[in-house]
Amino acid sequence: MQLYSRTVGSGTPVVLLHAFPLSSAMWLAQREGLAASCQVITPDLRGFGGSRLGDDEPSIDHMADDVAALLDAEGVPRAVVGGQSLGAHVALALAARHPAKVAGLILSGATAEPDPPEAREERERLAQAVLDKGSAVLLDEYLPRLLGRTTRQRRALVQGRVRGLVQAAPPGAVAWALRALAARPGYADVLRGLGVPVLVLTGDEDAATPEGAARELAGLASDGRLTVIEKAGQLSAVEQPELFNQAVEGFLKHIE
Repeated sequence: MQLYSRTVGSGTPVVLLHAFPLSSAMWLAQREGLAASCQVITPDLRGFGGSRLGDDEPSIDHMADDVAALLDAEGVPRAVVGGQSLGAHVALALAARHPAKVAGLILSGATAEPDPPEAREERERLAQAVLDKGSAVLLDEYLPRLLGRTTRQRRALVQGRVRGLVQAAPPGAVAWALRALAARPGYADVLRGLGVPVLVLTGDEDAATPEGAARELAGLASDGRLTVIEKAGQLSAVEQPELFNQAVEGFLKHIE
């Protein structure tokens, strides 16, 4: 599957994979803020933004293979790979399937554990609701999970931007991604054996993947570190882009 992607800057290649159910449009502040210090590659995962969904069965592995093919097409043998939410899980799958392509990982809003049965059932319920009623159902069902309390109360422009991205998500891609997330395996052993630096980011207002869970994720890696971003929920890259970019730049210096 050929992915639509935007690439800016030069230097160390950094792939940023977007959150569910957004697109690479969420990385605007990263393309602007990080281009002076690295090569920023921001693809639309299959079905979102400018990328086709295709006919494959839902699988995080397919999404990871798409990213590997994109790196090959761009002539990038190895990159730092990061993501938020869905994108972080795709990054973990890429590390599992194509470890030689991964120079480091940046993970935000992810867990190394597979979904428990109740979470899989909830994802299937939401997938069917989106197929039946459209992506607008996500505004009540999912949007509150993405943004921290401070953003919901004080950052109307940010909330409006994220709301627009959620509404624009194609229902078929939303359902496909939910089912792919529900079927994903665990990645704890992958992190333990990967042997590359890992940065775990979490917003201090992220109720879905709180600081304790993020700390456990960082602890799985032999060279793992945790950065907590203040006054942000799961979409820290959008809610607090300057702090997110500072964390990424510091991590790149550690790798170099």
